[in-house]
Amino acid sequence: MLAIVGVLAFIVALLFSVMLHELGHFLFAKRFGMKITEFFLGFGKRLWSFTRGETEFGVKAIPAGGYCRIVGMSSREELTSEDSGRAFYKASVGKRLIVLGAGSTLHFILGFVLLFTLFAAVGTASITPVVEQVASCYTTINGKCPASSPVLPAKAVGILAGDRITSINGQPVRDWSKDVQIIRNSPGVPIDLKVERNGQELSFTITPTAQMVNGKSVGIIGVINKVGMLRQTPIDSTVHAWQLGHQLFTSSISSLVSLPGKIPALISETLGGKARDPQGLVGVVGVAQASAQTVSDSKLAWNERIATFIMIIASLNIFVGIFNLLPLLPLDGGHMAVAIVDGLRNFWARVRRRPVPRPIDVEALTPITIVVFLFLAALSILLLAADIFNPVHFNL
Repeated sequence: MLAIVGVLAFIVALLFSVMLHELGHFLFAKRFGMKITEFFLGFGKRLWSFTRGETEFGVKAIPAGGYCRIVGMSSREELTSEDSGRAFYKASVGKRLIVLGAGSTLHFILGFVLLFTLFAAVGTASITPVVEQVASCYTTINGKCPASSPVLPAKAVGILAGDRITSINGQPVRDWSKDVQIIRNSPGVPIDLKVERNGQELSFTITPTAQMVNGKSVGIIGVINKVGMLRQTPIDSTVHAWQLGHQLFTSSISSLVSLPGKIPALISETLGGKARDPQGLVGVVGVAQASAQTVSDSKLAWNERIATFIMIIASLNIFVGIFNLLPLLPLDGGHMAVAIVDGLRNFWARVRRRPVPRPIDVEALTPITIVVFLFLAALSILLLAADIFNPVHFNL
């Protein structure tokens, strides 16, 4: 049942992302006075629609994307005298680029918002300043400390499991993974700890024991801290969301660059029955399976499941945003490339004091569009077959 919930949640998130993408085109096209006749989720047979103003909004039978129909996307399109001045191809190159790029931009914004929500509202798995266990010695024999083993500092001064370390040498503990470095950098040097126990604040002076780690002497007090979901301040959440978003952005570009080289392995895995590589190509069905696996994983707490699901959707939006910017028709990036070439042709004509040439006829590039479409369709079918008959087993 929970797996079904995960799949449904993924479908809702995917459709919302598609709607947001098309909304980006819609809002800026409207802003620049272009005429939009249709705004639909899905393709094929019309299931439901309504008309507001000059635009028909609705849902179609095949939930494989969506579209926003702007008048005059092709210079061959026959226009009425009323629509002539509102055609897409008659707008300036700058406006065309903004309208075309708005869809991917909203994918990136949604990805950032999701990551910010992850850090600020849901939290991320982190080591907390709460003591889970106080060790008596470094090593045990048959579960017991050797008689000659010295008692570790935390045990010696009376720190207990459940204590929350609130400050180290007067510095408030906000991020244990960073603040613990004060202890690590103080082998043999007394430090002051403040802990909270049952609502009371206690103070301890403790001398970390020197321990060799990777050839370096570090301070150890002998506590094992709890791992929990920690929320961050809005400022820290913004910084970390930006940093993680940048990592996802660069990794998505690397994935796209390496995509052609992964296709032979995908064919071998699909037809030969080899185990799928989790780092290989995965289709929409595979991502839905990952969402189902996340939501139904009983080993994870609910906030951990939500956090993982948010990461999946944020990563997907960033990847789709970049993919749509590839300079290939019929993708948005292909239309942007045509607009840029148009701009360069117009600039060169002005430099040479010649009439501005007609916009590039996108329909004349149909053979290129068909080749790209067939490649993407074949890859989608291959991924669908792989995800159904030889699914990836993610180690989430």
